[in-house]
Amino acid sequence: MEDQPVLVPMLGALLRAPVRAISARIAADLAAAGYGDLRPAHLAVFQHLPAAGARSTALAERAQMTKQSMGALIDYLAERGYVERVPEPTDQRARVVCRTARGWAVERAARESLERLEGEWGAYLGADRMREFRAALTDLGTLLNR
Repeated sequence: MEDQPVLVPMLGALLRAPVRAISARIAADLAAAGYGDLRPAHLAVFQHLPAAGARSTALAERAQMTKQSMGALIDYLAERGYVERVPEPTDQRARVVCRTARGWAVERAARESLERLEGEWGAYLGADRMREFRAALTDLGTLLNR
């Protein structure tokens, strides 16, 4: 058998590990803060939900999932008081998903968790590299969201 070449990890694989670490950390911290009924899948709703709210179809599109899957996540969160569906101001027939006070509390807790994790990563990488990492990701986000 010939020697196999060493495969350098592809960019997707390099990005996957930090994303999984972020998701797992936030889920664990939320559970410790009393939100044990939330799973990483539910975070997709919060991650893509603007402050003013959004229609479930827009959330599904942003999260790259089916409307049915997003609807099930929203139903679960609404039943537990994290979000609510309210009439859209410009079209009373349509509904907008908005955070409740409990949903905003989860948002704050998740952001605090992420700040702590970023601090740990910054301590490991060094402040300059962490700033560059964040800037590069921000720039890529700008490019990809045009």
